[in-house]
Amino acid sequence: MKKLLFLLLFFSTTAFTTQGVQPLKEEAFDVGEWFQFRIHYGLINAGIAELEVKEAVRNNKKVFHAMGKGYTTGMTKFFFKVEDDYQSYFDKQTGKPYQFVRKINEGGYTKNQEGFFNQNNQTVLVKDYKRKTEKTFSIPEHTQDILSTFYYLRNHPQIDKLNIGESIDIDMFFDDETTKFKLKFIGREDLKTKFGVIPTMIFRPYVQAGRVFKEQESLTVWISDDDNKLPLRIKASLAVGSLKADLENFKGLKHSFTIKAKP
Repeated sequence: MKKLLFLLLFFSTTAFTTQGVQPLKEEAFDVGEWFQFRIHYGLINAGIAELEVKEAVRNNKKVFHAMGKGYTTGMTKFFFKVEDDYQSYFDKQTGKPYQFVRKINEGGYTKNQEGFFNQNNQTVLVKDYKRKTEKTFSIPEHTQDILSTFYYLRNHPQIDKLNIGESIDIDMFFDDETTKFKLKFIGREDLKTKFGVIPTMIFRPYVQAGRVFKEQESLTVWISDDDNKLPLRIKASLAVGSLKADLENFKGLKHSFTIKAKP
């Protein structure tokens, strides 16, 4: 149950990834978008994750302020309490991040960090308030944080042009290091959800097998095949048990939500 929101963001993010910078298409989201996922660990109703887009000011200009939080619910929170808070401030035009926030409490394991990007110098300054340290890391060009990546790549022009079996990757800064993910596009499918039957795109990111994930291809992600590019369902086979997340509620979508058939 550790890294509840991180797992959701990681699964969602890798469903849109492609390398390099290309002109962004019309934005898939806007200020006011909010959606919520219900997370199950096996048969257990384990928790909730929410993502919301607000507006803030950085460098004297209006930017997107994305906020993500995850928490355990019901009896789960009495056995293993999780309260995760991820935030990102990123440019409305380019999608480049200015700042990220990470405050987590996962069964007593805590972190309290902020990161400040200098895209021109290709560095990120991480302030760790728990350890009272500051450290600057070199990063590849166009590196994103985990939350800004999710929103940036929802707008990427190549997302609708991938062929089945194609693999792509991206650089993302997380946990004091830059990680490169590899992703494979599986195909398309009409998915039954609580909202009805929805056309989706299916992706399978490659992950490192071992302590957390059962196999290298343990994750599967279903994304709405419309202009919103919303993650609808996520499944993962873990080293112990399995995890599933479904879109539960949403509001403030910029585009119409494509539904083939009502439930």
